[in-house]
Amino acid sequence: MTEYEKLEAGLEYYMRDPEIRKMKIRAVSGCEKLNSISILDPEAKEAAIRELFADVGEAPTVLPGFYCDYGLNIHVGDNFLSNYNVIILDRGPVNIGNNVLLGPGTVITAVGHPLSPKGRREYLAYMKPVTIGDDVWMGANVTVLPGVTIGNNVIVAAGAVVDKDVPDNCIVGGVPAKIIKTIENDVL
Repeated sequence: MTEYEKLEAGLEYYMRDPEIRKMKIRAVSGCEKLNSISILDPEAKEAAIRELFADVGEAPTVLPGFYCDYGLNIHVGDNFLSNYNVIILDRGPVNIGNNVLLGPGTVITAVGHPLSPKGRREYLAYMKPVTIGDDVWMGANVTVLPGVTIGNNVIVAAGAVVDKDVPDNCIVGGVPAKIIKTIENDVL
């Protein structure tokens, strides 16, 4: 089994594998390109987003300071907004629904490392997908950890660390994030 096949299977893999490093270099280059395009050139900006991400819905906005691991595992719906200095570590699938707003400094990570020092010294990592539903707003400096699913119509308070699944229709906050209150799903 190749290191990439291990990654895809959710097994520990060697993160310095040449095939995996090539994907990382592609993403770093794509992020440099995306971050260098003026907001005054929305067509070029959108083209760079579509080139970097796997799937992109209508009307995406990615403000400067965006970084990702591969880009090839990022799937976003319509009206996606990534505010300043957002990081998506997409070693595995990161699926983001429609009308999602990521506040400045948001970190979404689908990658983790072994608890053992030996495993970390050997540059091992693992992937767990992240899923974010529709109509989610994440405040500034939110962190979403590997394997988390966030439901629809959720607000994540600024500074929260989301380490467990979040159901639909609620506000969560804190470290670790907990439900603060439930909210009604707006009917338009």
